[in-house]
Amino acid sequence: MNWSNQIFLENTLSHLLAVSVIIILIFICRRWLSVKIASLLFIPIHEKWKSVDKASFSGLIISPLGNLLMVMISFFAIENLHYPKSWNIEINDIRLHDILISLDRCVIIFFLIRFLNRFIDFIALVLDLSAKQNHDKSDDQLIVFFRDFLKAIFYTIGFLLILKVGFRINVGSLLTGLSIVGAALALAAKESIENLIASFIIFFDKPFFTGDFVKINNASQTSGTIENIGLRSTRIRTSDHTLVTVPNKQMVDTIIDNWTMRNARKTELTLELDIQNENEKIIRLMDEIKLMLQGKSPYISEPQVHLFELHKNNMIIKIEYLTPVEAIEKYLSQKEEVNWFVKNQMLSLNLKPSKQTQDLVIVQQNANS
Repeated sequence: MNWSNQIFLENTLSHLLAVSVIIILIFICRRWLSVKIASLLFIPIHEKWKSVDKASFSGLIISPLGNLLMVMISFFAIENLHYPKSWNIEINDIRLHDILISLDRCVIIFFLIRFLNRFIDFIALVLDLSAKQNHDKSDDQLIVFFRDFLKAIFYTIGFLLILKVGFRINVGSLLTGLSIVGAALALAAKESIENLIASFIIFFDKPFFTGDFVKINNASQTSGTIENIGLRSTRIRTSDHTLVTVPNKQMVDTIIDNWTMRNARKTELTLELDIQNENEKIIRLMDEIKLMLQGKSPYISEPQVHLFELHKNNMIIKIEYLTPVEAIEKYLSQKEEVNWFVKNQMLSLNLKPSKQTQDLVIVQQNANS
């Protein structure tokens, strides 16, 4: 009798060997096979989006595609085997064979959803490359939002499929039965739902974008650069390089000062001079400062130099001007130049700053009182 026709676990050895060889081959060749399939899939994608390189597509798709192929081919190969009657045992009135098939289907669904989510990442990458060709930041923001939103939907669908296919649960009846529980959970998760709705308001109202520098007028006066706008919260990188997480509802309800959206940066400088200074020198100082600021046009615009307030012991001169919203280094350099000019002019005119005096009053009480 030929050894290949011998029966083991109600299957011939040749049949068992063939299935084993298929599983081993797909395990070894899964990456090569996924690279070939990815190359075929990339052809129509490259025709549609010329700017997308093959390496980006392959880096996202190959690994989950290879795992999906290995699981599916192994499952269909094992399905061709005869299930041994000796294994026909029941666990809680459920046959072991049915449990194994359900587990196989759950694994396939898991790897399928993982592959689809990686494909969503690739579509988001393609759209992000297209969005970077224009200056509209809202496109970048919407891509990240809908990428995360679609991923959440796919994971939810995958979970329902596992319940339906893997555990044979009537999903429709389950959702109907959970409607009352869902309402109670919605009330319990009221804050999370409000944050989710607030995220939609942020994405469509567009008060700020990723990369904007904002100041939030909340209890802690948070300010920093927007790093990420999620479904529940917004992450802000502060000047101390700490990462602050702010709920989206608070981002919608509070007052936000978006410094990036300024069309100009206002600078103010206040001089407190002694009241005894000569008027001619003060007028000359104001004229020199105004001429200096006007000479910086067009970088400095709308210069204003006025005698702002007059007090008993001092007078206050207020200097204001606008500069374009540019890199902070250039702004600080220009501000420093103006400050040095004002200081040097005060020294050359021998103008005295205001004297800050404090009176110490000693009250002596009568010993008999």
